[in-house]
Amino acid sequence: MSIFSGLFRSRDKPVTDSTAGSAYRFFFGGSTSGKIVTERSSMQMTAVYSCVRILAEAVAGLPLQFYRYTEDGSKEKAINHPLYFLLHDEPNPEMTSFVFRETLMTHLLLWGNAYAQIIRNGKGEVVALYPLMPNRMIVDRDEKGQLYYEYQTSSDEAKTTKGGTVRLKPTDVLHVPGLGFDGLVGYSPIAMAKNAIGMAIACEEYGAKFFANGATPGGILEHPGTVKDPARVRESWNAAFGGSSNSNKVAVLEEGMKYTPISISPEQAQFLETRKFQINEIARIFRVPPHMVGDLEKSSFSNIEQQSLEFVKYTLDPWVMRWEQSINRALLSETEKPVYFAKFNVDGLLRGDYQSRMNGYATARQNGWMSANDIRELENLDRIPTENGGDLYLVNGNMLPLSNAGAFADKETNADGKENKSNEEVLEVEEPDGSESGDAGKDDGKNLVLKRHNRRGQLV
Repeated sequence: MSIFSGLFRSRDKPVTDSTAGSAYRFFFGGSTSGKIVTERSSMQMTAVYSCVRILAEAVAGLPLQFYRYTEDGSKEKAINHPLYFLLHDEPNPEMTSFVFRETLMTHLLLWGNAYAQIIRNGKGEVVALYPLMPNRMIVDRDEKGQLYYEYQTSSDEAKTTKGGTVRLKPTDVLHVPGLGFDGLVGYSPIAMAKNAIGMAIACEEYGAKFFANGATPGGILEHPGTVKDPARVRESWNAAFGGSSNSNKVAVLEEGMKYTPISISPEQAQFLETRKFQINEIARIFRVPPHMVGDLEKSSFSNIEQQSLEFVKYTLDPWVMRWEQSINRALLSETEKPVYFAKFNVDGLLRGDYQSRMNGYATARQNGWMSANDIRELENLDRIPTENGGDLYLVNGNMLPLSNAGAFADKETNADGKENKSNEEVLEVEEPDGSESGDAGKDDGKNLVLKRHNRRGQLV
């Protein structure tokens, strides 16, 4: 196939040996600002480094638990399952769970994909997970249309590793893709936004060179006559007045020379405003609140907590869901998927101040859907023994169904809803004339009142 047939092939012609996402690559990292933007060079920009570090450490710091469904429909920690130790503690003998997730999350934010090799034993159980560099991975299809992962090894990774290409099956790779167009491979956020990042790098370099030149703008040295060696004059000027260490020196011009600045001052060029806008632009790419990268202009005491909650809901939750579903898809067998699942716990980031938490716990405790031990586990406190009431679920006794409202005003009922029979005996009072209270109808009104008071006194 000639080069022209490859360039001008039909757009809608199906391709069976590659994915749509794997075809997107950097074109030497060039940007319209003239700066080279790659995943590694972009990390030298403070805003990019800050956003990547915030998201990577946030996902790595979340507790990653492995659960199983019980017969009654609830869930419990599957501590005895091999994946619990790999995901919660050590995915491999060389790194902790925090470092492993931080590394893969960094790859996901820079390259748009995170890969890890799955090591299995003879039974097919996962025994280790090792991260792979995304820039050395290619996702393609074979002649039958089946996906495969091709990884380029290098002796730089380990002395015992020889350079070459290794083909891995999808069952041997934990792949967490980012935003993409084909659902298989994610696109690099750095590549998609390289012009914005390149402009930020250019602004930062301009500021650095501005102070490197003594914080004075460039200009022209004018001489009334002819300069025989202009390079020597320029070098002499830069050596005497260039650099931040030579700033504010007094220049002495001889032979009628004149210095004329021609650059625009930073104030006129709105240098600081441009740099500030580019920082917000980069934070917008990663959907990180500006106050988390040091921009507190629009943050206040009243909205800073709400912005932190929005960070968890709109920024972390999509990444966490990508992780959870990729782990369940790649590490669990078909028979384990209906029973086991991995889950990140983001409740710690959603917790408010102490008073708000206590008010929430009090409401949950009084309404019967949290016990004392449930609350103590959330606060990282020791459990209360069951015999001391730690697992009791209590409800407020003055709450009853609407259909029973007013029932206790007329009669008393027991726990089964049946009416209680009173054990009190009403004693009849003999009247002074020897008659009983049953003959009250024969007495006059005065005796009736007297009998009524006597009966009340006996009841009391």
